[in-house]
Amino acid sequence: MARTSIVIDRDFTIGDVPRRLFGSFVEHMGRCVYTGIYEPGHPEADERGFRRDVLALVKELGPTVVRYPGGNFVSGYLWEDGVGPVEDRPRRLDGAWHTIETNAFGLHEFVEWAREADVEVMEAVNLGTRGVEEARALVEYANHPGGTYWSDLRRRNGAAEPFDIRLWCLGNELDGPWQIGHKTAHEYGRLAQETAKAMRFVDPTIELVAVGSSNRQMPTFGSWEHTVLTHAYDEVDYVSMHAYYQEHDGDAASFLAEAVDMDEFIEGVVSTIDAVRAAGKHRKRVDISFDEWNVWYQHGLETDDQPHLVSRQWREHPRLIEDTYNVTDAVVVGTFLHSLLRHGDRVRIANQAQLVNVIAPIRSEEGGPAWRQTIFWPFARIAEHARGRILRLAVDAPRVPTAKFGDVPAVDAAATWDEETGRVAVFVANRSLDESHEAVVDLRGLSVTGVRSAEMIRVPDDGDRRTANTQAEPDRVGLVPVEVQLEDDGCRIPLPPISWAVVVLDVERA
Repeated sequence: MARTSIVIDRDFTIGDVPRRLFGSFVEHMGRCVYTGIYEPGHPEADERGFRRDVLALVKELGPTVVRYPGGNFVSGYLWEDGVGPVEDRPRRLDGAWHTIETNAFGLHEFVEWAREADVEVMEAVNLGTRGVEEARALVEYANHPGGTYWSDLRRRNGAAEPFDIRLWCLGNELDGPWQIGHKTAHEYGRLAQETAKAMRFVDPTIELVAVGSSNRQMPTFGSWEHTVLTHAYDEVDYVSMHAYYQEHDGDAASFLAEAVDMDEFIEGVVSTIDAVRAAGKHRKRVDISFDEWNVWYQHGLETDDQPHLVSRQWREHPRLIEDTYNVTDAVVVGTFLHSLLRHGDRVRIANQAQLVNVIAPIRSEEGGPAWRQTIFWPFARIAEHARGRILRLAVDAPRVPTAKFGDVPAVDAAATWDEETGRVAVFVANRSLDESHEAVVDLRGLSVTGVRSAEMIRVPDDGDRRTANTQAEPDRVGLVPVEVQLEDDGCRIPLPPISWAVVVLDVERA
Protein backbone atom coordinates (compact mmCIF):
# COMPACT_ATOMS: atom_id res chain seq x y z
CA MET A 1 0.00 0.00 0.00
CA ALA A 2 1.44 3.35 -1.06
CA ARG A 3 1.74 6.07 1.56
CA THR A 4 0.68 9.73 1.31
CA SER A 5 1.61 12.32 3.91
CA ILE A 6 -0.89 15.09 4.66
CA VAL A 7 0.39 17.73 7.08
CA ILE A 8 -2.21 20.06 8.61
CA ASP A 9 -1.22 23.06 10.73
CA ARG A 10 -3.99 24.94 12.52
CA ASP A 11 -2.23 28.27 11.88
CA PHE A 12 -1.86 27.82 8.13
CA THR A 13 -5.25 28.70 6.70
CA ILE A 14 -6.59 29.92 3.36
CA GLY A 15 -9.61 31.75 4.68
CA ASP A 16 -13.11 31.20 5.95
CA VAL A 17 -15.34 28.56 4.37
CA PRO A 18 -17.75 30.49 2.09
CA ARG A 19 -21.16 28.98 2.71
CA ARG A 20 -22.21 30.02 -0.80
CA LEU A 21 -19.57 27.63 -2.16
CA PHE A 22 -22.12 24.82 -1.88
CA GLY A 23 -24.63 26.12 -4.38
CA SER A 24 -26.76 24.50 -7.03
CA PHE A 25 -28.62 25.53 -10.17
CA VAL A 26 -32.23 25.28 -11.35
CA GLU A 27 -32.76 26.11 -15.02
CA HIS A 28 -35.88 25.88 -17.15
CA MET A 29 -34.23 23.11 -19.12
CA GLY A 30 -35.40 19.56 -19.67
CA ARG A 31 -37.00 18.14 -16.53
CA CYS A 32 -35.19 20.18 -13.88
CA VAL A 33 -38.26 22.28 -13.02
CA TYR A 34 -41.20 20.40 -14.50
CA THR A 35 -41.38 16.83 -13.07
CA GLY A 36 -38.22 17.69 -11.13
CA ILE A 37 -38.86 20.12 -8.28
CA TYR A 38 -42.41 20.87 -9.48
CA GLU A 39 -45.07 18.36 -10.50
CA PRO A 40 -48.68 19.09 -9.56
CA GLY A 41 -50.66 15.87 -9.29
CA HIS A 42 -47.68 13.73 -8.27
CA PRO A 43 -48.44 11.53 -5.21
CA GLU A 44 -45.68 13.40 -3.32
CA ALA A 45 -46.71 16.90 -4.46
CA ASP A 46 -47.95 19.41 -1.91
CA GLU A 47 -50.75 21.89 -2.55
CA ARG A 48 -48.31 24.15 -4.43
CA GLY A 49 -47.11 21.39 -6.74
CA PHE A 50 -43.70 21.06 -5.06
CA ARG A 51 -42.50 17.46 -4.95
CA ARG A 52 -41.92 16.67 -1.29
CA ASP A 53 -39.75 13.64 -2.06
CA VAL A 54 -37.42 15.78 -4.16
CA LEU A 55 -37.49 18.57 -1.58
CA ALA A 56 -36.45 16.13 1.14
CA LEU A 57 -33.46 15.03 -0.96
CA VAL A 58 -32.55 18.66 -1.67
CA LYS A 59 -32.50 19.38 2.06
CA GLU A 60 -30.34 16.31 2.61
CA LEU A 61 -27.98 17.40 -0.17
CA GLY A 62 -27.61 20.75 1.56
CA PRO A 63 -27.18 23.44 -1.12
CA THR A 64 -26.99 26.94 0.32
CA VAL A 65 -27.77 29.04 -2.75
CA VAL A 66 -29.54 28.17 -6.02
CA ARG A 67 -29.09 30.03 -9.30
CA TYR A 68 -32.28 30.58 -11.38
CA PRO A 69 -33.77 30.56 -14.10
CA GLY A 70 -30.75 29.92 -16.36
CA GLY A 71 -28.42 29.22 -18.01
CA ASN A 72 -28.96 29.55 -21.74
CA PHE A 73 -32.68 29.78 -21.06
CA VAL A 74 -32.42 33.21 -19.45
CA SER A 75 -30.97 34.85 -22.58
CA GLY A 76 -34.37 34.72 -24.26
CA TYR A 77 -36.59 34.83 -21.17
CA LEU A 78 -39.23 37.46 -20.39
CA TRP A 79 -39.45 37.44 -16.61
CA GLU A 80 -42.91 39.05 -16.72
CA ASP A 81 -44.25 35.84 -18.29
CA GLY A 82 -43.65 34.00 -15.00
CA VAL A 83 -45.63 36.26 -12.66
CA GLY A 84 -49.34 36.84 -12.14
CA PRO A 85 -52.20 34.34 -12.36
CA VAL A 86 -50.94 31.09 -13.85
CA GLU A 87 -53.95 30.78 -16.14
CA ASP A 88 -53.03 34.12 -17.73
CA ARG A 89 -49.38 33.34 -18.37
CA PRO A 90 -48.34 32.88 -22.02
CA ARG A 91 -46.90 29.75 -23.55
CA ARG A 92 -43.64 30.57 -25.32
CA LEU A 93 -41.13 28.90 -27.59
CA ASP A 94 -37.77 28.60 -25.82
CA GLY A 95 -35.09 28.77 -28.48
CA ALA A 96 -32.25 27.85 -26.15
CA TRP A 97 -33.45 24.26 -25.62
CA HIS A 98 -36.09 24.05 -28.37
CA THR A 99 -38.95 23.46 -25.97
CA ILE A 100 -42.32 24.93 -25.12
CA GLU A 101 -42.22 26.93 -21.88
CA THR A 102 -45.61 26.95 -20.16
CA ASN A 103 -44.57 29.51 -17.51
CA ALA A 104 -46.61 27.59 -14.94
CA PHE A 105 -43.56 27.97 -12.70
CA GLY A 106 -42.00 31.41 -12.36
CA LEU A 107 -40.39 33.84 -9.94
CA HIS A 108 -43.01 33.67 -7.17
CA GLU A 109 -43.05 29.89 -7.25
CA PHE A 110 -39.27 29.67 -7.19
CA VAL A 111 -38.91 32.10 -4.28
CA GLU A 112 -41.50 30.14 -2.33
CA TRP A 113 -39.77 26.86 -3.17
CA ALA A 114 -36.38 28.33 -2.17
CA ARG A 115 -37.74 29.36 1.20
CA GLU A 116 -39.11 25.86 1.71
CA ALA A 117 -35.73 24.39 0.75
CA ASP A 118 -33.88 26.94 2.95
CA VAL A 119 -31.66 28.17 0.12
CA GLU A 120 -30.69 31.66 -1.00
CA VAL A 121 -31.96 32.82 -4.38
CA MET A 122 -29.39 33.79 -7.03
CA GLU A 123 -31.37 35.44 -9.83
CA ALA A 124 -30.14 35.86 -13.41
CA VAL A 125 -31.32 38.65 -15.71
CA ASN A 126 -31.67 38.48 -19.48
CA LEU A 127 -28.91 40.47 -21.18
CA GLY A 128 -29.23 38.50 -24.41
CA THR A 129 -32.44 39.88 -25.92
CA ARG A 130 -33.14 42.48 -23.22
CA GLY A 131 -31.21 45.08 -21.31
CA VAL A 132 -31.01 47.85 -18.73
CA GLU A 133 -34.69 48.68 -18.29
CA GLU A 134 -35.95 45.11 -17.94
CA ALA A 135 -33.25 44.25 -15.39
CA ARG A 136 -33.91 47.44 -13.42
CA ALA A 137 -37.65 46.70 -13.40
CA LEU A 138 -37.05 43.16 -12.13
CA VAL A 139 -35.03 44.43 -9.15
CA GLU A 140 -37.83 46.87 -8.35
CA TYR A 141 -40.41 44.10 -8.65
CA ALA A 142 -38.43 41.72 -6.43
CA ASN A 143 -36.90 43.98 -3.80
CA HIS A 144 -38.72 47.32 -3.45
CA PRO A 145 -41.21 47.38 -0.55
CA GLY A 146 -44.11 49.05 -2.38
CA GLY A 147 -45.58 52.28 -3.65
CA THR A 148 -44.24 51.96 -7.21
CA TYR A 149 -45.57 50.30 -10.35
CA TRP A 150 -43.47 47.15 -10.26
CA SER A 151 -43.42 46.66 -6.50
CA ASP A 152 -47.18 47.14 -6.29
CA LEU A 153 -47.62 44.62 -9.10
CA ARG A 154 -45.70 42.09 -6.98
CA ARG A 155 -48.02 42.84 -4.08
CA ARG A 156 -51.10 42.38 -6.28
CA ASN A 157 -49.61 39.07 -7.40
CA GLY A 158 -49.63 37.81 -3.83
CA ALA A 159 -46.28 38.80 -2.29
CA ALA A 160 -46.80 41.68 0.12
CA GLU A 161 -43.21 41.56 1.34
CA PRO A 162 -40.18 42.00 -0.93
CA PHE A 163 -38.27 38.89 -2.03
CA ASP A 164 -35.04 40.57 -0.90
CA ILE A 165 -32.84 38.86 -3.51
CA ARG A 166 -29.20 39.77 -2.84
CA LEU A 167 -27.34 37.90 -5.61
CA TRP A 168 -27.84 38.74 -9.30
CA CYS A 169 -26.17 37.40 -12.46
CA LEU A 170 -25.76 39.91 -15.29
CA GLY A 171 -26.68 37.47 -18.05
CA ASN A 172 -25.24 34.09 -19.01
CA GLU A 173 -22.41 32.90 -21.30
CA LEU A 174 -22.71 35.83 -23.66
CA ASP A 175 -19.22 35.13 -24.99
CA GLY A 176 -20.62 31.99 -26.67
CA PRO A 177 -21.88 32.06 -30.30
CA TRP A 178 -24.56 29.54 -29.25
CA GLN A 179 -26.08 32.08 -26.87
CA ILE A 180 -29.20 34.03 -27.79
CA GLY A 181 -27.94 37.61 -27.99
CA HIS A 182 -24.23 36.69 -28.19
CA LYS A 183 -22.01 39.75 -27.80
CA THR A 184 -18.41 40.82 -28.10
CA ALA A 185 -16.53 41.53 -24.89
CA HIS A 186 -16.79 45.29 -25.48
CA GLU A 187 -20.52 45.09 -26.17
CA TYR A 188 -21.16 43.00 -23.09
CA GLY A 189 -18.79 44.95 -20.85
CA ARG A 190 -20.59 48.23 -21.52
CA LEU A 191 -24.01 46.63 -21.18
CA ALA A 192 -23.05 44.98 -17.89
CA GLN A 193 -21.64 48.24 -16.59
CA GLU A 194 -24.77 50.26 -17.34
CA THR A 195 -27.16 47.50 -16.24
CA ALA A 196 -25.32 47.13 -12.94
CA LYS A 197 -25.53 50.88 -12.29
CA ALA A 198 -29.27 50.95 -13.01
CA MET A 199 -29.97 47.91 -10.83
CA ARG A 200 -28.04 49.45 -7.94
CA PHE A 201 -29.91 52.73 -8.31
CA VAL A 202 -32.98 50.67 -7.30
CA ASP A 203 -31.26 48.61 -4.58
CA PRO A 204 -27.68 49.53 -3.64
CA THR A 205 -27.31 46.48 -1.39
CA ILE A 206 -27.35 43.84 -4.15
CA GLU A 207 -24.30 41.84 -5.28
CA LEU A 208 -23.61 41.43 -9.00
CA VAL A 209 -21.91 38.74 -11.07
CA ALA A 210 -20.47 39.62 -14.47
CA VAL A 211 -20.31 36.97 -17.20
CA GLY A 212 -16.88 35.40 -17.58
CA SER A 213 -15.72 32.88 -20.16
CA SER A 214 -18.03 29.94 -20.81
CA ASN A 215 -15.05 27.62 -20.49
CA ARG A 216 -11.27 27.69 -20.49
CA GLN A 217 -11.12 26.51 -24.12
CA MET A 218 -12.92 29.57 -25.48
CA PRO A 219 -10.70 31.45 -27.97
CA THR A 220 -11.45 34.67 -26.07
CA PHE A 221 -10.65 33.25 -22.61
CA GLY A 222 -8.60 35.75 -20.65
CA SER A 223 -9.09 38.62 -23.05
CA TRP A 224 -12.88 38.43 -22.43
CA GLU A 225 -12.49 38.81 -18.66
CA HIS A 226 -9.94 41.58 -19.09
CA THR A 227 -12.10 43.62 -21.46
CA VAL A 228 -15.34 43.13 -19.49
CA LEU A 229 -13.69 44.14 -16.23
CA THR A 230 -11.95 47.12 -17.82
CA HIS A 231 -15.48 48.45 -18.35
CA ALA A 232 -17.34 47.11 -15.33
CA TYR A 233 -14.83 46.47 -12.53
CA ASP A 234 -16.23 49.09 -10.17
CA GLU A 235 -19.83 48.00 -10.76
CA VAL A 236 -19.54 44.24 -10.13
CA ASP A 237 -18.54 42.00 -7.24
CA TYR A 238 -17.82 38.70 -9.01
CA VAL A 239 -16.87 37.25 -12.38
CA SER A 240 -18.45 33.95 -13.37
CA MET A 241 -16.68 30.74 -14.36
CA HIS A 242 -18.20 27.68 -16.04
CA ALA A 243 -16.57 24.27 -16.56
CA TYR A 244 -17.79 20.78 -17.43
CA TYR A 245 -15.67 17.65 -17.59
CA GLN A 246 -16.08 14.11 -18.88
CA GLU A 247 -14.09 10.96 -19.49
CA HIS A 248 -12.81 10.80 -23.07
CA ASP A 249 -12.08 7.56 -24.94
CA GLY A 250 -11.75 5.49 -21.78
CA ASP A 251 -8.93 7.68 -20.42
CA ALA A 252 -9.97 7.32 -16.80
CA ALA A 253 -6.59 8.38 -15.44
CA SER A 254 -6.84 11.83 -17.03
CA PHE A 255 -10.50 12.13 -16.05
CA LEU A 256 -9.69 11.43 -12.40
CA ALA A 257 -7.13 14.24 -12.55
CA GLU A 258 -9.39 16.93 -14.07
CA ALA A 259 -9.29 18.95 -10.84
CA VAL A 260 -5.79 19.93 -12.01
CA ASP A 261 -7.48 21.78 -14.87
CA MET A 262 -10.00 23.35 -12.48
CA ASP A 263 -7.16 24.59 -10.26
CA GLU A 264 -5.37 26.16 -13.23
CA PHE A 265 -8.59 27.66 -14.61
CA ILE A 266 -9.37 29.38 -11.30
CA GLU A 267 -5.82 30.67 -10.91
CA GLY A 268 -5.86 32.06 -14.45
CA VAL A 269 -9.06 34.01 -13.83
CA VAL A 270 -7.76 35.31 -10.50
CA SER A 271 -4.63 36.57 -12.28
CA THR A 272 -6.68 38.42 -14.89
CA ILE A 273 -8.96 40.00 -12.28
CA ASP A 274 -6.01 41.20 -10.26
CA ALA A 275 -4.22 42.53 -13.34
CA VAL A 276 -7.25 44.72 -14.14
CA ARG A 277 -7.41 45.80 -10.51
CA ALA A 278 -3.77 46.86 -10.53
CA ALA A 279 -3.93 48.60 -13.91
CA GLY A 280 -7.11 50.46 -12.99
CA LYS A 281 -5.91 51.33 -9.49
CA HIS A 282 -9.13 49.89 -8.06
CA ARG A 283 -9.37 49.62 -4.29
CA LYS A 284 -11.94 46.85 -3.97
CA ARG A 285 -11.37 43.19 -4.86
CA VAL A 286 -13.54 41.32 -7.36
CA ASP A 287 -13.92 37.61 -6.62
CA ILE A 288 -15.20 34.55 -8.51
CA SER A 289 -18.62 32.96 -8.84
CA PHE A 290 -18.03 29.47 -10.27
CA ASP A 291 -21.72 29.23 -11.02
CA GLU A 292 -21.72 26.22 -13.36
CA TRP A 293 -19.56 23.15 -12.82
CA ASN A 294 -20.02 19.40 -13.00
CA VAL A 295 -19.30 16.20 -14.88
CA TRP A 296 -21.27 16.28 -18.14
CA TYR A 297 -21.04 13.55 -20.78
CA GLN A 298 -21.43 15.37 -24.08
CA HIS A 299 -21.05 12.29 -26.29
CA GLY A 300 -22.84 13.07 -29.55
CA LEU A 301 -23.81 16.55 -28.41
CA GLU A 302 -23.50 18.90 -31.38
CA THR A 303 -22.95 22.45 -30.20
CA ASP A 304 -22.80 24.38 -33.49
CA ASP A 305 -26.27 25.94 -33.67
CA GLN A 306 -27.57 22.91 -31.74
CA PRO A 307 -28.99 20.99 -34.74
CA HIS A 308 -29.69 18.01 -32.50
CA LEU A 309 -32.24 20.17 -30.70
CA VAL A 310 -33.65 22.08 -33.67
CA SER A 311 -34.52 18.81 -35.42
CA ARG A 312 -36.87 17.83 -32.61
CA GLN A 313 -40.52 18.68 -32.32
CA TRP A 314 -41.48 21.45 -29.92
CA ARG A 315 -42.36 19.77 -26.63
CA GLU A 316 -42.81 20.63 -22.98
CA HIS A 317 -39.96 19.57 -20.66
CA PRO A 318 -38.38 16.82 -22.80
CA ARG A 319 -35.56 14.70 -21.37
CA LEU A 320 -32.28 16.56 -21.87
CA ILE A 321 -28.78 15.50 -20.72
CA GLU A 322 -30.00 13.20 -17.94
CA ASP A 323 -26.60 11.66 -17.22
CA THR A 324 -26.37 8.59 -15.01
CA TYR A 325 -23.35 8.98 -12.74
CA ASN A 326 -21.04 6.21 -11.55
CA VAL A 327 -18.42 5.74 -8.84
CA THR A 328 -15.65 7.30 -10.94
CA ASP A 329 -17.79 10.40 -11.50
CA ALA A 330 -18.42 10.71 -7.76
CA VAL A 331 -14.70 10.64 -6.97
CA VAL A 332 -14.06 13.30 -9.63
CA VAL A 333 -16.85 15.49 -8.23
CA GLY A 334 -15.25 15.14 -4.80
CA THR A 335 -11.95 16.47 -6.17
CA PHE A 336 -13.74 19.40 -7.83
CA LEU A 337 -15.14 20.34 -4.44
CA HIS A 338 -11.62 20.07 -3.01
CA SER A 339 -10.42 22.51 -5.68
CA LEU A 340 -13.18 24.98 -4.84
CA LEU A 341 -12.29 24.78 -1.16
CA ARG A 342 -8.59 25.25 -1.87
CA HIS A 343 -9.47 28.48 -3.66
CA GLY A 344 -12.17 29.56 -1.22
CA ASP A 345 -10.42 32.85 -0.54
CA ARG A 346 -11.34 33.94 -4.09
CA VAL A 347 -14.08 31.54 -5.20
CA ARG A 348 -16.82 32.83 -2.93
CA ILE A 349 -19.79 31.33 -4.79
CA ALA A 350 -20.11 28.04 -6.67
CA ASN A 351 -23.10 26.26 -8.19
CA GLN A 352 -23.12 22.64 -9.28
CA ALA A 353 -25.23 22.35 -12.41
CA GLN A 354 -27.95 21.27 -12.11
CA LEU A 355 -30.06 20.21 -9.13
CA VAL A 356 -32.56 17.64 -10.45
CA ASN A 357 -32.54 15.37 -13.54
CA VAL A 358 -30.39 17.56 -15.80
CA ILE A 359 -26.76 16.46 -15.11
CA ALA A 360 -27.85 16.34 -11.49
CA PRO A 361 -27.17 14.68 -8.13
CA ILE A 362 -30.90 13.97 -7.79
CA ARG A 363 -33.05 12.09 -10.29
CA SER A 364 -36.82 11.79 -10.42
CA GLU A 365 -39.43 10.21 -12.63
CA GLU A 366 -42.72 11.74 -13.67
CA GLY A 367 -45.35 10.20 -11.41
CA GLY A 368 -42.62 7.98 -9.93
CA PRO A 369 -39.79 7.96 -7.40
CA ALA A 370 -36.80 10.18 -6.74
CA TRP A 371 -33.32 8.95 -5.83
CA ARG A 372 -29.72 10.00 -5.16
CA GLN A 373 -27.05 9.68 -7.82
CA THR A 374 -23.49 8.77 -6.83
CA ILE A 375 -22.34 12.40 -7.07
CA PHE A 376 -24.88 13.29 -4.37
CA TRP A 377 -22.62 11.96 -1.64
CA PRO A 378 -19.43 14.04 -1.84
CA PHE A 379 -21.46 17.23 -2.28
CA ALA A 380 -23.74 16.43 0.67
CA ARG A 381 -20.90 15.55 3.03
CA ILE A 382 -18.66 18.49 2.14
CA ALA A 383 -21.60 20.90 2.38
CA GLU A 384 -22.36 19.43 5.81
CA HIS A 385 -18.87 19.22 7.30
CA ALA A 386 -16.81 22.01 5.68
CA ARG A 387 -17.09 24.65 8.38
CA GLY A 388 -14.90 27.29 9.95
CA ARG A 389 -11.53 27.82 8.28
CA ILE A 390 -10.06 26.25 5.15
CA LEU A 391 -6.71 24.68 6.01
CA ARG A 392 -3.64 24.96 3.79
CA LEU A 393 -2.35 21.40 3.39
CA ALA A 394 1.09 20.05 2.62
CA VAL A 395 0.43 16.86 0.65
CA ASP A 396 3.27 14.53 -0.35
CA ALA A 397 1.78 11.77 -2.48
CA PRO A 398 3.13 9.26 -5.01
CA ARG A 399 2.41 10.32 -8.55
CA VAL A 400 0.40 8.58 -11.24
CA PRO A 401 0.81 9.11 -14.99
CA THR A 402 -1.91 10.68 -17.12
CA ALA A 403 -2.02 11.35 -20.84
CA LYS A 404 -3.48 14.85 -20.39
CA PHE A 405 -1.66 16.26 -17.36
CA GLY A 406 1.53 14.22 -17.08
CA ASP A 407 2.30 12.86 -13.63
CA VAL A 408 -0.13 14.03 -10.94
CA PRO A 409 -0.46 13.29 -7.21
CA ALA A 410 -2.36 10.05 -6.68
CA VAL A 411 -4.09 11.52 -3.64
CA ASP A 412 -6.05 14.79 -3.66
CA ALA A 413 -7.19 16.41 -0.41
CA ALA A 414 -8.78 19.37 1.34
CA ALA A 415 -9.57 20.07 4.97
CA THR A 416 -11.35 22.53 7.26
CA TRP A 417 -11.14 23.35 10.96
CA ASP A 418 -14.10 24.61 12.96
CA GLU A 419 -12.67 25.97 16.20
CA GLU A 420 -16.14 26.58 17.59
CA THR A 421 -17.14 22.90 17.44
CA GLY A 422 -13.62 21.51 17.80
CA ARG A 423 -13.74 19.50 14.58
CA VAL A 424 -11.38 18.98 11.68
CA ALA A 425 -12.94 17.60 8.48
CA VAL A 426 -10.55 15.87 6.08
CA PHE A 427 -11.70 15.18 2.51
CA VAL A 428 -9.45 12.88 0.52
CA ALA A 429 -9.58 11.04 -2.82
CA ASN A 430 -7.48 8.27 -4.32
CA ARG A 431 -7.15 8.89 -8.07
CA SER A 432 -5.24 5.67 -8.70
CA LEU A 433 -7.01 3.15 -10.90
CA ASP A 434 -5.44 0.07 -9.36
CA GLU A 435 -3.37 0.90 -6.27
CA SER A 436 -4.47 1.36 -2.68
CA HIS A 437 -3.08 4.24 -0.66
CA GLU A 438 -2.84 5.13 2.99
CA ALA A 439 -3.25 8.80 3.83
CA VAL A 440 -1.27 9.62 6.97
CA VAL A 441 -2.70 12.81 8.45
CA ASP A 442 -0.30 14.73 10.72
CA LEU A 443 -1.92 17.50 12.77
CA ARG A 444 0.22 20.39 14.01
CA GLY A 445 -1.11 22.54 16.82
CA LEU A 446 -4.08 20.24 17.30
CA SER A 447 -4.48 16.88 19.01
CA VAL A 448 -7.10 14.28 18.15
CA THR A 449 -9.56 13.23 20.84
CA GLY A 450 -11.77 11.00 18.71
CA VAL A 451 -13.34 10.20 15.35
CA ARG A 452 -16.73 11.84 14.88
CA SER A 453 -17.43 10.05 11.59
CA ALA A 454 -15.58 8.30 8.77
CA GLU A 455 -17.24 7.41 5.46
CA MET A 456 -16.18 6.53 1.96
CA ILE A 457 -17.55 6.08 -1.53
CA ARG A 458 -15.74 3.35 -3.40
CA VAL A 459 -16.17 0.67 -6.04
CA PRO A 460 -18.45 -2.05 -4.62
CA ASP A 461 -16.82 -5.42 -4.01
CA ASP A 462 -19.14 -7.00 -6.59
CA GLY A 463 -19.08 -4.07 -9.03
CA ASP A 464 -16.75 -1.96 -11.15
CA ARG A 465 -15.85 1.72 -11.36
CA ARG A 466 -18.85 2.38 -13.62
CA THR A 467 -21.35 1.11 -11.05
CA ALA A 468 -24.23 3.58 -10.69
CA ASN A 469 -27.53 4.15 -8.91
CA THR A 470 -30.63 3.70 -11.05
CA GLN A 471 -34.38 3.73 -10.59
CA ALA A 472 -34.25 -0.06 -10.29
CA GLU A 473 -31.30 0.03 -7.86
CA PRO A 474 -31.37 3.47 -6.21
CA ASP A 475 -29.05 2.47 -3.36
CA ARG A 476 -26.48 0.44 -5.29
CA VAL A 477 -23.73 2.97 -4.46
CA GLY A 478 -23.54 4.92 -1.24
CA LEU A 479 -21.25 5.82 1.60
CA VAL A 480 -19.72 2.98 3.59
CA PRO A 481 -17.82 3.12 6.89
CA VAL A 482 -14.04 3.42 6.74
CA GLU A 483 -11.71 2.15 9.46
CA VAL A 484 -9.50 5.01 10.60
CA GLN A 485 -6.46 4.35 12.76
CA LEU A 486 -6.04 7.11 15.34
CA GLU A 487 -2.72 8.50 16.45
CA ASP A 488 -1.90 11.21 19.01
CA ASP A 489 -1.17 13.76 16.33
CA GLY A 490 -3.44 12.55 13.55
CA CYS A 491 -4.78 9.45 11.87
CA ARG A 492 -4.32 6.99 9.04
CA ILE A 493 -7.00 6.67 6.35
CA PRO A 494 -7.00 3.64 4.02
CA LEU A 495 -7.96 4.49 0.45
CA PRO A 496 -8.75 1.74 -2.06
CA PRO A 497 -8.41 2.56 -5.77
CA ILE A 498 -10.90 5.13 -7.10
CA SER A 499 -12.31 6.22 -3.77
CA TRP A 500 -13.30 9.36 -1.89
CA ALA A 501 -13.48 9.64 1.89
CA VAL A 502 -14.57 12.14 4.51
CA VAL A 503 -13.20 11.85 8.04
CA VAL A 504 -14.36 14.20 10.80
CA LEU A 505 -12.05 14.36 13.81
CA ASP A 506 -12.73 15.77 17.24
CA VAL A 507 -9.73 17.90 18.16
CA GLU A 508 -8.42 20.29 20.76
CA ARG A 509 -5.61 22.79 20.71
CA ALA A 510 -2.28 21.15 21.50
